[in-house]
Amino acid sequence: MLRHAAAPKLGPKLGQVLARMLVPVLVVAGVAGCTGAPAQGLELKVAGAFGARPTIDFPDGKPAPGLQVDELTTGKGARLEPDDVAIVQYTAHVWDGGRNRLIDSSFTRGAPAAFPVGGLLPGLDRALEGRTVGSRVIAAVPPGDGFGPNPPRGVGPSDELFYVVDILGAHHKGASVEGPAGTLAGVRVSAGARPALQVPAGAPPARFASTVLERGSGPKARPGRLVVTQYAGAVWANRRVFDTTWTNGLPKAFKLGDGGLIKAWERALTGVPAGSRVLMVVPPAYGYGAPGFPAYGIKGSDTLVFVVDVLAVY
Repeated sequence: MLRHAAAPKLGPKLGQVLARMLVPVLVVAGVAGCTGAPAQGLELKVAGAFGARPTIDFPDGKPAPGLQVDELTTGKGARLEPDDVAIVQYTAHVWDGGRNRLIDSSFTRGAPAAFPVGGLLPGLDRALEGRTVGSRVIAAVPPGDGFGPNPPRGVGPSDELFYVVDILGAHHKGASVEGPAGTLAGVRVSAGARPALQVPAGAPPARFASTVLERGSGPKARPGRLVVTQYAGAVWANRRVFDTTWTNGLPKAFKLGDGGLIKAWERALTGVPAGSRVLMVVPPAYGYGAPGFPAYGIKGSDTLVFVVDVLAVY
């Protein structure tokens, strides 16, 4: 659950706006070899180990017209399908035959990124769909398959883009932790793949509380790591579910410890291993505070309830 960039907080649907950004913002025992051969048809070299920052030797001049894609390393993991969330390390350049400047990179952001397959730039979608986890894919993306006439700041409408994308993980739209039923402060969570929240009538507790209903065995969530989740959130006062990724969208990935999450999530998820299901009761001071979150009908006095599946940690 994210904070607002200004001061209040930003809602959990932030991931939906990322798809049209330069790159939308899991562990893989994949290929760890280096790639240094020329990319077929692209007349350039990409070197470096899979999952590490690549070095790129651009040729003189601009790329040939049209979308160009090559797979430098082929992984043996799951195949990316539409509506999957791909977790990747990437770099993005403007390929102009001059400086070929770097314009974005997960390495400078400090954590892998989440790419919603089917919601990316057209060229990136075409480059990544059907690829397997453990693959390194490169793509020269012309303006018509990129941002078109209205690119983001730092990219011109006629700029050709060049991406190096290492696919670390894939998470399907309906992914879930098969957790048991459980309770916390009178709140009940059903068992199964898509947990249902039952909030009791009456006044909520004054203090924050959380419990791990199912403890996984994967890597632990720590500050600076990317945590991939499914979740449902409800307002205690009217027992209304205001958002759930299981029905409203895709798994969402959040970086712990960067100030983007509400206090409750930072506190409840830190140290929790991947494969866990967490239930929390969130008073206003641990949620959206006095401003509330009007877009979701959340008032400044509202206590919230969340059930969160920690699908993976990167």
